[in-house]
This record gives sequence, C-alpha cells and structure tokens, in this order.
Amino acid sequence: QVQLVESGGGLVQPGGSLRLSCAASGFTFRLYGMSWYRQAPGKERELVARTTYTGGSTNYADSVKGRFTISRDNAKNTLYLQMNSLKPEDTAVYYCNVRVGNTNYWGQGTQVTVSS
Repeated sequence: QVQLVESGGGLVQPGGSLRLSCAASGFTFRLYGMSWYRQAPGKERELVARTTYTGGSTNYADSVKGRFTISRDNAKNTLYLQMNSLKPEDTAVYYCNVRVGNTNYWGQGTQVTVSS
C-alpha cells in the first residue's frame, strides 16, 4: 500500500531554515509527480510546491517562491522541501502528497513552527 512518511519539522526562529523529507513506498516513486501541501490552524490545506516525476519541472505558491525549493531523489524514493528565510506565516503542518490512479494519498504531516 502507498505510504508517505514526512520528517524534519520543528521549531525555528524567523529567518531560519528547515529541510523536510518524505519517504515514499508502495508505488513506483520515479513515475509520479509529487507535491507538498500545508495547513495552518483554522485555514484550508494549500499547495506549497510540486514537481514532475523527473524533478525537471517545479511549481511554487507565490508566498514561498524564492524561499522554498522542492526536490526529489528517485534512487532513495524520497521527496524534499528546503525552506529558507522562514516567516511566522509559514507555521503549519506540512504534508507530502501523491495521486495514484483516482486516489490522493497523504502522509501524517510534520509540524513546522516559526517563532521567536
């Protein structure tokens, strides 16, 4: 079965950096585009970044452009999100996502808190 396991979240000061990871299993990782979403308290889940199956094309939410970088290692079945220049408004639970067939799969999420 499809499994996505996020890690790397934590508490960081404004201006700091974090690198999130998503370990994928149960499907042929190298054949699927992947995405990162986030959900802040009281807000809807929103798309943060996505990448094609090769990693050759990426898209970002306007709010994170120039600060976040999505990447993948198809040999390790792992998706990454490098987050720099973090702001308090980046505080949220971050989720890894893949759509396989007609089903959207999500990890359990990892909490990112940006606060001084």
